[in-house]
Amino acid sequence: MKIHSLAVFCGSKNGKDPSFTEQAAQLGKMMAERKIKLIYGGGSAGIMGVIADAVMAGGGEVKGVIPKLLLEWEVQHRGITELIICDDMHERKRTIYSLCDAAMVLPGGFGTLDELFEILTWNQLTIHDKQIFLLNSGGFYDHLIAHIELMRQQGFLYEKADRSIHFLNDPEELAEFL
Repeated sequence: MKIHSLAVFCGSKNGKDPSFTEQAAQLGKMMAERKIKLIYGGGSAGIMGVIADAVMAGGGEVKGVIPKLLLEWEVQHRGITELIICDDMHERKRTIYSLCDAAMVLPGGFGTLDELFEILTWNQLTIHDKQIFLLNSGGFYDHLIAHIELMRQQGFLYEKADRSIHFLNDPEELAEFL
């Protein structure tokens, strides 16, 4: 699989475990080194800001997509390559996913889970067919991974969608798919 651009969905807060921001910075550095463009939510706060800063610090390219509503609340990143301002959250997700070759989900809150499940659903419905990676920093997604496995065991997942998500414990594991 050749990835030129990677959508990253993650929190606008750092969370309590330092591994969340450490792995986001590690992923950003790796992306810059491999010339993989970051496509993300356009914010400067939290894990969003950490990964954007790491890609930019490594000389990489960063494209942010932020809805008008969140311009002040998320404090848009002013030091990235390009910032696209859209009308709403739905357009934001659609734009981010249309600009990427694959997606990575890092720790985050409700918005991050919304983004994860929407892109998984789009894959299931064959609206898109992109690989999705979930970075399980510090075991953050252990319970979710177990629940996804339960959904698979109970026959609620379609095979194609089930094969499109990959669980990683370290950003370097992404190299196996590149």
